[in-house]
Amino acid sequence: MSRTTAVLKRIFLGRPMHHGEMEHTLLPKTIALPVFSSDPLSSNAYATQEALLVLATVGAAGLDLIQPVSIAVATLLAIVVTSYRQTVQAYPTGGGAYRVAHENLGMYPGLLAASALLIDYVLTVAVSITAGVEAMTSASPALHEHKIIIAFAFIGFVTLMNLRGVKESGTLFAIPTYGFVLVIYLMIATGVSRCVFGTCPVAESADLPLPPEHALTFFLILRAFAAGTTALTGVEAIADGVPAFRYPQSKNAAKTLTIMAALSISMFLGISWLADQTHVVYLEHLEEQRSVVAQIASAVFSGGFLFYVVQAMSAAILILAANTAYQDFPRLSSILAKDNYMPHQFMNRGDRLVFSNGVLILAVLSGILIVIFDANLTRLIQLYLVGVFISFTLSQSGMVMRMRKLREAGWRKRAALSGFGATVTGVVLIVIAWTKFQRGAYIVIVAIPFFMAAMWSVNRHYSSVKGELARPDPRTADRRRGHQHMVIYVQRLDAATARSLGVVRSMRPAEVTAVTTDPGTASAWRRLAREVPLTTLSGQGNVRRQLRDHLAARRTELDEHDFLTLVVPELLQSRNLMEVFRRPGLTRLKAAMLTAPGVQLLNVPMVVDEIDPSIDETVEPARNHVLVLVSGVHNATLQAIEYAESLHATDIRAISFGLDPERTETLGNLWLEARIPHPLEIEASPFRDIGLSLRDYIRQFDADGVNQVVTVVMPEFVVSKRRHQILHGQTALVVKRHVLFERGVVAVSVPYHLHQS
Repeated sequence: MSRTTAVLKRIFLGRPMHHGEMEHTLLPKTIALPVFSSDPLSSNAYATQEALLVLATVGAAGLDLIQPVSIAVATLLAIVVTSYRQTVQAYPTGGGAYRVAHENLGMYPGLLAASALLIDYVLTVAVSITAGVEAMTSASPALHEHKIIIAFAFIGFVTLMNLRGVKESGTLFAIPTYGFVLVIYLMIATGVSRCVFGTCPVAESADLPLPPEHALTFFLILRAFAAGTTALTGVEAIADGVPAFRYPQSKNAAKTLTIMAALSISMFLGISWLADQTHVVYLEHLEEQRSVVAQIASAVFSGGFLFYVVQAMSAAILILAANTAYQDFPRLSSILAKDNYMPHQFMNRGDRLVFSNGVLILAVLSGILIVIFDANLTRLIQLYLVGVFISFTLSQSGMVMRMRKLREAGWRKRAALSGFGATVTGVVLIVIAWTKFQRGAYIVIVAIPFFMAAMWSVNRHYSSVKGELARPDPRTADRRRGHQHMVIYVQRLDAATARSLGVVRSMRPAEVTAVTTDPGTASAWRRLAREVPLTTLSGQGNVRRQLRDHLAARRTELDEHDFLTLVVPELLQSRNLMEVFRRPGLTRLKAAMLTAPGVQLLNVPMVVDEIDPSIDETVEPARNHVLVLVSGVHNATLQAIEYAESLHATDIRAISFGLDPERTETLGNLWLEARIPHPLEIEASPFRDIGLSLRDYIRQFDADGVNQVVTVVMPEFVVSKRRHQILHGQTALVVKRHVLFERGVVAVSVPYHLHQS
């Protein structure tokens, strides 16, 4: 990373946070409420409106049912919240519907819940941002043609704030969230007082004609009820994010859930009551009409200053409702990654202790969705709710099964409540899927099985890799040590090539040869290293293929326990990462050699400012300290240890950087059980950057490439299918980027080929 990039990163994201500051990022209830409840609270801006859209199709008589429908929705919300209170207490590690369904109903229901939630979070961002943009373009029609750009700007802003940290984003977003709650309560209180102590104001749409389009049937009432259940969106967010709360986490999460429910229910019922009393009419076919909340506010405040405050706060919270998804999508992704259902990179925390990869992926997916649907709220809203009610139904059903299994005191009453909630949300799910299928819900219904299949495939790959790495091959202490055979790739005769010759001599290989594609180097090579035979390949055609064929032929001549190492000298002009891109041919060659069976790759970099004409680089260094990077005790690590033992090093150290205390302790125990005859050093990586931590560790050796060399041995997974590369963290690439410019450091890649990937 260049200095300029690092400075910009610090300006926009802030300083890197030590993992010891994790507790500092935990949220008090006052901040957790806007962080996790902006979505369910914002749904009050349109939940009543969605129910009125359905009821208006049967004429004026249908609008009279808005209050009983709203009471039914509020009752369901109370039941679901009660069930989720039990969930946050039973599952303090988070995961919500996924964790409940996976542990109590099985793998496939768990994956169904996870897929539904992930899709719902992407839709939440797309719908919330689009709704906010629509509110802006309604106030200023000239902005309409720029709506996608505006939506992208809002996504970028919310993404940036979440990359800065959960607590920081929550503090900023608390203002519009609490502001929205306050102005809605002020609107309700003012409207109720005017109706009770005077004359109820009348909405601007009260005189609109309402010709009946449908008969009033039970199914239509059920449709209105299902439409009103948009008030429940986002309720599961707190159950997914329990670990983000201050201790005691479950208790604080349950209290926040209760507060959120009380606010949502009271605001929803208040808005529905005022909609009924002010005779609001909201029709689907009318394009230029104010929202239900806007009509109520205009009537209650007589279009004054407070009306514009309500509009501003409504637009703000609609946009910031996306923040709920930004909290839970990365967190759920990290839980799924820990369970091997998503790429392990989703477990990584960034500089600010947030799951940065999840945040960025969510931004990209929601942006793509907005482009596909042209930032059209009407089209996007049709995809909504299916995932929400799948997760509600599975979560409550899972809690029923858990209660039946544990049979704790009072379990029957709690199970009956959750069972009733699961039944109602299941019915709502069927109604939503039926009524919105052709309008767009089919996209979600079709997408969910694909998500499930993808997660199942990821899990199968990781299980296959785990099985292959744990094969009962002979362990290090039991194996016959193989001999080392090295082939130096001579692109040109320079200081780096001379240094590589000295490094190779210090490793005492059983055999050293050299290979080149330039016939002109033969005579100079004989003067430099007469004892090392040089083979000249044809300079015509694909050099990488010729080199692979040459190494393959050499491999057939060796014992299966022997190592064949390709040594690649590299003279760098500066210590800038752009050096890698200035020689793409060599970079591609090194990448190609990693996939060559039975071949290891030793990179000997040297920066031109290290060249000293008075020093003979071909002289072998007096000391060679070998460091083997360890992430686990498995066959790939053991192969790297055996490789290190073939280098005749001054000393061999296995080193691991502890990112997770629990995994670190397990690693230490497994190391002792494996009887590996080398010490394991576990170093702290407080800022979660293995490359920087390794660089700092290496510098204690004062390696200069002449008297002392540090050899970093890295086991690398090589998968047989290219699509599986994304499932592995590519830690070796990060390490190479940091050690490439370190004086006196050489890096060895020891590929471990995964055949069952």
